[in-house]
Amino acid sequence: MPDKVLLTSSDIGRTITRLAHEIVERNDEYEKLVLVGIRTRGVPLAYRLSEKIQDYLNKTIPVGALDITVHRDDLLPQKVRPESSHSEIPAAITGNNIILVDDVIYTGRSVRAAMDALINLGRPQRIQLVVLVDRGHRELPIRADYVGKNIPTSRNEDIQVRFVEVDGKDEVIIRSVNKRNQSGRIPKQKFSVEALS
Repeated sequence: MPDKVLLTSSDIGRTITRLAHEIVERNDEYEKLVLVGIRTRGVPLAYRLSEKIQDYLNKTIPVGALDITVHRDDLLPQKVRPESSHSEIPAAITGNNIILVDDVIYTGRSVRAAMDALINLGRPQRIQLVVLVDRGHRELPIRADYVGKNIPTSRNEDIQVRFVEVDGKDEVIIRSVNKRNQSGRIPKQKFSVEALS
């Protein structure tokens, strides 16, 4: 089955505008807001949300980038080097209201890893989560506070978010993924630390 475009560039723009409005409506301590994007595509999304929020409030909202590689549960501990983290947090974590930003929420394991990474850096007053796409299939009791679009999927489908800053274009597509090899078994996933950072 060919790739199907679910959100165009203009759709993504409208969705980000709506999400920014929702964040402003539900947060009154603006001076404590910090947007933290989960690498990779959560980072450009966090910057775009920050720009929209700043337009409404006329206030600068700090944006950080969080590398969750060290905290992932699908990597062997000996394959991960703590010093390889590529997190950049421009404001204090302790005492602030942190809004984690990611492109897609799926099983919830990346979000759990992100919360572990944040708490290692400080004690937030509150953590909220905003995602562009929720595709379902949660394995942990985690949900987003702000969702751009709910897109029900099967496990044989994959959602890909593309941003100009990373991919050269803005779009969200869905594609079929054949997860079984000819023996009928699902092959083991192989990850490299470099690819995940």
